Amino acid sequence: PSGAIPKPVWLWHSRTGLDPAMVDLLWQAFLRRFDIEHTFRMLKQTLGWTTPKLRSPEQGDRWTWLLIAAYTQLRLARGLAADLRRPWEKPVTAQHLSPARVRRGFRNLRPHLACPAGVPKPSRPGPGRPAGIPNHQPAPRHDVHTITSTDKQKPNHSKKTKSTNPRPRRTG
Repeated sequence: PSGAIPKPVWLWHSRTGLDPAMVDLLWQAFLRRFDIEHTFRMLKQTLGWTTPKLRSPEQGDRWTWLLIAAYTQLRLARGLAADLRRPWEKPVTAQHLSPARVRRGFRNLRPHLACPAGVPKPSRPGPGRPAGIPNHQPAPRHDVHTITSTDKQKPNHSKKTKSTNPRPRRTG
């Protein structure tokens, strides 16, 4: 693209006796691989694919699908985004903007898009329970195996009994 004389690229394939159509197909596959590698690079560096510390594979799948949706939006918004180029970048037409350059111009595009959500309605908090009225439905309490003062009994040093407390006794 820069106008320089291209250097030969040597591709290796283990199969012998390929016809010219198959060589062209392999060359196109190599070019497609180049595009895919740059897509992964953008997903990782620009959109933060590997940034979050996820705890389960399901979260990783959801994050990946979310980034694919974001990348698709960037691709679809190419014709709408203005080219906010850096001084060293050459100007390009809107249909040839890279997703990173579309992302750069996305902040100017967003105010002109329709918003699917309605305007938030002003509200105030509800009345809640009136003052002076006790709560008649207390929240359920669950036993966490702690010893209270009513549960304690006088220790009998003559017999050693096994504790029913699942937590080990603190010493020291």
